[in-house]
Amino acid sequence: MRVELDVPKCVASGQCVMAAPDVFDQRDDDGVAILLEETPGEDLLDDVREAVSVCPAAAIRLVER
Repeated sequence: MRVELDVPKCVASGQCVMAAPDVFDQRDDDGVAILLEETPGEDLLDDVREAVSVCPAAAIRLVER
């Protein structure tokens, strides 16, 4: 799987970080999400799916191969 983050759409809510802290973090200056791991392992799949579902801006996309 590959995670895509549309940074301009991010509203800095931090929901993705709470759902998948091994995959997402936030910039210190404005709180916008950053992607730590573009291709996380299968063990993080549920966390990433949760992050996708709770993102209020729909800025995260999961591309499964």
